[in-house]
Amino acid sequence: MKIRVFTDGGARGNPGIAGYGVWIVNDKGEKLYEESRFLGIKTNNEAEYMGLIGALTWIKDNVKDEEVEINSDSQLLIRQMKGLYKVKSPHLKELWNKAQELTNNKNITFREIPREANQKADALANLAMDSKQ
Repeated sequence: MKIRVFTDGGARGNPGIAGYGVWIVNDKGEKLYEESRFLGIKTNNEAEYMGLIGALTWIKDNVKDEEVEINSDSQLLIRQMKGLYKVKSPHLKELWNKAQELTNNKNITFREIPREANQKADALANLAMDSKQ
């Protein structure tokens, strides 16, 4: 079985009011988990990483040997997690380290997807930001 994870983070203003959304489904498209979390004042990239960490934390606690596919429309996030881009920003380096730690011993692939293919996670991220407006 393959677990498909969709994450999105955003900030209104950069930095600004931020939140993330996580949508996790099985290979039949059935919902396994969803999360919408307000983050306070963060940058967009911090929100993206915090969404990924939220998803990876759920995976660590709930997924054994299944293949996991992480989907995000954040080019920076996906390419940094794949090792294609260096993490230069000190505040992102800490989040990147945490995300890398959570991927240890898991069968995880990272996929960059178009924004249109990430609508559920985007809606959950917006819901989190709207809750504190």
